[in-house]
Amino acid sequence: MSCKEADHANLPQPTVRYRVTRLRAQLRARARPQDVAILERFFKTGKGEYGEGDVFIGVRLPELRRLCRESRRTIAVSEISQLLRSRVHEERLLALLLLVDAFDRGGVTEQREIYQLYLANTEFINNWDLVDSSAHYIVGAWLENRSRAPLRRLARSSSVWERRIAIIATLHFIRRGEFEDTLFVANCLLNDPHDLIHKAVGWMLREIGNRNRTALRRFLKERYRRMPRTMLRYAIERLPEKERLAYLKGAIS
Repeated sequence: MSCKEADHANLPQPTVRYRVTRLRAQLRARARPQDVAILERFFKTGKGEYGEGDVFIGVRLPELRRLCRESRRTIAVSEISQLLRSRVHEERLLALLLLVDAFDRGGVTEQREIYQLYLANTEFINNWDLVDSSAHYIVGAWLENRSRAPLRRLARSSSVWERRIAIIATLHFIRRGEFEDTLFVANCLLNDPHDLIHKAVGWMLREIGNRNRTALRRFLKERYRRMPRTMLRYAIERLPEKERLAYLKGAIS
């Protein structure tokens, strides 16, 4: 080791707190305060709304993705978890983008750690964009060659966000031509009271229909009259117009 290398080795290395603090500062440098009110309305942060009390600083998704690319190799999973537990929405979303990237690049050990971290912190994955940007990349991907029992537990959760995680996670399987788990979870959520679940289930059913209309029609045949209207509209969106109208009129037998 040279003198220069020895001197460098003796220097204090950046602490976890320093790295997280620096990342937060970089995030705030990209914030647009004029966008805060827009984001608060879009993500329903008002009293009694599903995002009540969420805090935004005004960073849009493209900037979050850019910061993720710039910082992904300089921050560890243990550090990302601090961001995931933040009260600031954009910090939580950045944490999830970083976790998705780390999962994709990681080996089995790191993937297991990320999957377990994810499910241990679902209380912070508490808006639809947070779920939709991560559930299929982490939960679905981890369960690809494993028991799907965790999806059933999530689908029966009292948390709307865990229920949304359950159905969105199955997008990973849909993209591989596997529909059984999506249809099972969709059936579990058929009578769910929340509009965000109606939209998510309808979206996943539409994704199945994009690949296999027979599978979609088979699922709808015995259920479409009982489905929430929003769920049905999302599910049949890509079907021929005449067929869509027939479903909406209850005329499919």
